[in-house]
Amino acid sequence: MKYRKLGNTGLSVSEIAYGSWLTFANQVELDKAKKIINRAIELGINYFDSADAYEKGKAEELLGEILPQRKRSQYVVATKAYWPQSEHETDKGLSRKHVIDSIHLSLDRLKLKYVDLFYCHRYDTETPLIETLEAIEDMIRQGKILYWGTSEWTAEQIAEAHKICTERQWHLPVVNQPLYNLLARNIEKEILPKCVELGMGTCNFSPLAQGVLTGKYSGGKVPAGSRGSNDRQNMWMKDQIGDIELLNRVDSLGEIAKKYNLTIGQLSLAWILQNPGISSVIVGATSIEQLESNAAASGVVLETGDYEKMNSLFPVG
Repeated sequence: MKYRKLGNTGLSVSEIAYGSWLTFANQVELDKAKKIINRAIELGINYFDSADAYEKGKAEELLGEILPQRKRSQYVVATKAYWPQSEHETDKGLSRKHVIDSIHLSLDRLKLKYVDLFYCHRYDTETPLIETLEAIEDMIRQGKILYWGTSEWTAEQIAEAHKICTERQWHLPVVNQPLYNLLARNIEKEILPKCVELGMGTCNFSPLAQGVLTGKYSGGKVPAGSRGSNDRQNMWMKDQIGDIELLNRVDSLGEIAKKYNLTIGQLSLAWILQNPGISSVIVGATSIEQLESNAAASGVVLETGDYEKMNSLFPVG
């Protein structure tokens, strides 16, 4: 496993991170989760990503049964807040109250004294930005979180938060977590360049487009037991697994993958890691075999011609 610094910080994160979105407490229960986490650590994965919204905190609870048994100095944990946690009006968004409540509840579920990374899971248009940033600053100074970042914010929103923190000498945002893969490259236009300019790292989610970029849906076939066959989980990929022309382009990656003795999925992960602005790629394996396969993408160096061919197959939209 290779490691990269998280933006301009001194924090080293594994190129492949393990995420609990759509997996923990959903497809993966405790016994299986323990085996996956233990294997992840053996493979050198040190960054574990979660959020209060993942199965209403159950994903954090599972991590809380596993990670505290490990030496705290050897792993990085991220969580997030924004999405409603109940029907109560104060139990959502990025108000000072909800940020502080959410962090404390996440720490309780994770059974930790602090989280390494705290993400604002979306931008809150109903709360003054300075209120959110002041709450985060207080939590950092209390030692409840070490670093903070954004998720699915625009370049302008990220820049404004950075400006406010700079003016007040508060801790700067150090990481952004966007959707990014071969099929979704819009962050390359403004968001990724802005993050690089501001010294922020990027840890992207959905690097395999929920499995579309593994080649398993070739020809529009939907394997039994796959995410595509699960109506609770396939809402973000329904259109893609029905797009034969798109799936044919995914299949065409197989020729490049063979050259490197990789699968299509591994190649798709390696393509992301060719971008120096990326700190870590968050994968969501539901088995040890998937995890091992994903981890093998770390350290792969693609030839310029192959990298450009992949870019031309899946151009920026």
